[in-house]
Amino acid sequence: MQDATLLALPGPPVLATGAWFESTPARVADGRLHCAPGAGDLIDAEACRCFDAALDALLALPGEPPQAVAHDLHPDFHSTRVARALAERLQLPAIAVQHHHAHIAAVLAEHGHAGAALGIAADGVGLGTDGAAWGGELLLVDGATCRRLGHLRALPLPGGDRAAREPWRMAAAVLQAAGRGSEIATRFARHAAAAQLAQIIDRAHLSPPTTSLGRHFDAAAALLGLCEVNETGAQAAIALESAARSHGAVAPEADAWRVTADGTLDLLPLLVRLADETDAARGAARFHATLAAAFADWLQVAAEARNVRTVALGGGCFHNRLLSAALLEHLAAAGLAVLRPERLPPGDAGIAAGQAWVAQRVLQQGN
Repeated sequence: MQDATLLALPGPPVLATGAWFESTPARVADGRLHCAPGAGDLIDAEACRCFDAALDALLALPGEPPQAVAHDLHPDFHSTRVARALAERLQLPAIAVQHHHAHIAAVLAEHGHAGAALGIAADGVGLGTDGAAWGGELLLVDGATCRRLGHLRALPLPGGDRAAREPWRMAAAVLQAAGRGSEIATRFARHAAAAQLAQIIDRAHLSPPTTSLGRHFDAAAALLGLCEVNETGAQAAIALESAARSHGAVAPEADAWRVTADGTLDLLPLLVRLADETDAARGAARFHATLAAAFADWLQVAAEARNVRTVALGGGCFHNRLLSAALLEHLAAAGLAVLRPERLPPGDAGIAAGQAWVAQRVLQQGN
């Protein structure tokens, strides 16, 4: 087990199984969070066996037995199926926690925050309450209650999950949305599917929508020619941040985003500009600077409307230190109190803490 004193979580004892990526189950016993060693992505039988063994080890720890088992909303994750089966066997409630709610809850748990907070949850993907792929969410979290106030403008995922492995597909989706679909075949001619991709993008069953910030990073990297295919999980995002750092600071482009009346943050104008950028490093720097300014604008509007002055930042995209630092600077200047992951990782490896925190509050409401 990892250090049991990592986090104090006073409240009912619970077990939380995490998600699919970076799976790291955890247990709260005697007011402390016990984190298992990470099992990795639950992509094969060996990873699933490691996960199962980690759960057994957590259950074997001394302390109060769990009163509930918390899990991700996605029904097909191994972590979800095991959680439900375990809850049934132990005759405990199984509590589903939406992925991005858990990301923000993990930050609130780490800082011992009570009361309402705004949150930006930004990552690659998590199942939303509407069944769609979320990943760029503006949330209002108050304990077990989570309200989605807004999200990034959805982009199509050409070819579904394949688009996460091939960022050029996300770049193509941006071109199509901008009325420049005729450029796809020539711009990405090295990819055999490019000639027909515009037709795939227009078919919703072949290109489901996503609000993921991770896919926005992919689109930006491919539009700038930095990465068209991910050989590793976050290759495009890492290349984009590295290029931005090599260039140095630039001013954000104030007219490159829109916040609509329904709370949608539209970054399409920013992405389209990258399609015509001749200096990849400069484009990467502008993307980061403008994204941070856009997020700050989005949060300030919500803070004023809701009279909430605390903001939490969660999700794997906040591994990006350039984005995080720029956003923190903007929010501090706006007088908002910012909570961010410090002891827990911002990505899915820390999500079980958030699931546990939410489950504790669900149990407390029922008492």
